[in-house]
Amino acid sequence: MKLSRIAVKRLALLALAILACLLPALPAAAAPPESRAAALAALKQGDAIERRRGAAALARLGTMADAPALLAALGDADARVRTTAESAVWSVWSRSGDKRVDLIFARGVAQMDSGRLAEAVATFTRVIAASPGFAEGWNKRATAYFLAGKFEESMKDCDEVLRRNPQHFGALSGYGQIYLELDEPEKALGYFRRALEVNPNMDGVQDMVERLEELTRQRLRRSI
Repeated sequence: MKLSRIAVKRLALLALAILACLLPALPAAAAPPESRAAALAALKQGDAIERRRGAAALARLGTMADAPALLAALGDADARVRTTAESAVWSVWSRSGDKRVDLIFARGVAQMDSGRLAEAVATFTRVIAASPGFAEGWNKRATAYFLAGKFEESMKDCDEVLRRNPQHFGALSGYGQIYLELDEPEKALGYFRRALEVNPNMDGVQDMVERLEELTRQRLRRSI
């Protein structure tokens, strides 16, 4: 027996209604943590979704005091927790605690992103003068110097970053890049390894370590 189009539609709607009755009700989406304390607590939960929520909230609400918890989350078993925590680390590191300094800092980042490196260096120098304890101001100037090919200046700024933030994996990997440019692969390898000890999720750095390790093995074989 051939059903009419109207009958087919009615049966389809009935099937959907029956299926809806059989399926368990889905819980409402949990509200994101609205305080640092709640976000930190979520980051320690056994449920991966809760940990993701905690890391995402700290990207909005976190301070430098929360960086150790986020750095620990870089080793989480859940890949999305790790990527969310890494993004949150950068957000936390990029807050000086002074809104005026943060506005100048954001201007420097925009200048650097558009290739206006001399302007970016000048802007980050203003950031450093206003907030010398703000490690990310030094790090961004180090990056601008590196992009401009001023490796000595970049290394000096990386030193300042690590003095204030010893676990800054960006500065550690930046040092590795500088030593590659200076044709000192052994030193580069050491800094890349240190960066991965803090943040094992940097695939590009991991690839570079593997290449440098293979280069080291080749040199040893040739020397035998």
